[in-house]
Amino acid sequence: MAKADRAKPIYALVGSDAFLQLQKLGLILAQIPDAQRADYDGERAELADVLDDLRSFAMFGGSKAVVVRSADEFLTRFRPQLEDYAATPSDSATLILRLNSLPANQRIHKAIAKVGQIEDCNPPKEKDLPAWILRQAKAAHNITLTPGAAALLGDLIGSDLGRLDTELAKLALASDGGKVDEEKVGTTVSFQRERQMWDMTNELAAGRAAEALRRWRQLLQTDPSAEFRAVTWLGMWLENVRKALAMRKKGANDFTICSTLRIWPRENQGPFLQTAAAMGSPGVARALDLLAATDLKSKSGVGEASTNVEAFLLEMASRQPARSHR
Repeated sequence: MAKADRAKPIYALVGSDAFLQLQKLGLILAQIPDAQRADYDGERAELADVLDDLRSFAMFGGSKAVVVRSADEFLTRFRPQLEDYAATPSDSATLILRLNSLPANQRIHKAIAKVGQIEDCNPPKEKDLPAWILRQAKAAHNITLTPGAAALLGDLIGSDLGRLDTELAKLALASDGGKVDEEKVGTTVSFQRERQMWDMTNELAAGRAAEALRRWRQLLQTDPSAEFRAVTWLGMWLENVRKALAMRKKGANDFTICSTLRIWPRENQGPFLQTAAAMGSPGVARALDLLAATDLKSKSGVGEASTNVEAFLLEMASRQPARSHR
């Protein structure tokens, strides 16, 4: 959407990602910079008020922008009337509907598309996420990420575009010459998911099953995709524990172990090393076997993935010796 385009009478910003909706809303408003803006909550707004705003003149002349957020309920209540409005929209106002969904087979979808524009505001699919990161880094922050850095950032943060943009802003401040590689991502990005997973596994290794489960369920609430990533994250964590023990056996110090295994941020290093020592090589081997069995169950359709992970956590907690408590 180019800033030079003339604003259309109706826009539907459709999708689950608030960052994309706000980004596209900003581009629309940039096309009508002097417009008088009115905002409505779609769950409570009345049609008469919205239509009056659209059809009345702006207080100081010029055009108007009427934004209805959470507009799904609004559209459901007033669908026929909005279809009628789309047939003869105001020529001095722009209606912007922020929606979670707008099926293409509905009349209102076709009515809006005919006179206005429907913008997809769903986050990119996982396979397309690195490409989005590369584009956003260049366009919004004037930095260039290597493909590996973009892939790592997407894997660690996921498809939360607002958080990704925040991390890109941090990388822009920390980068030298506008270039960002995997190492820079590793030393700059706040690994929230990894930290949450490590916190959970540290509780698990300490024998605190209830706290580990609480953290797991909290992680599921904030990131529903965690149930599908848990086995990967747990496997990465256990593999790092195994490597740390092998390096310790060869005489490596804490700094060397954490630097080699890229254990970030610094505050995670102490708990990680303590957990590794508490589990020991036999404990890691048993955990890896149990995790493989958990993965097989989920992939074979035996139980829900989230439930299988919970069973893994409980089984792991029951096998931890009393000496592992911190």
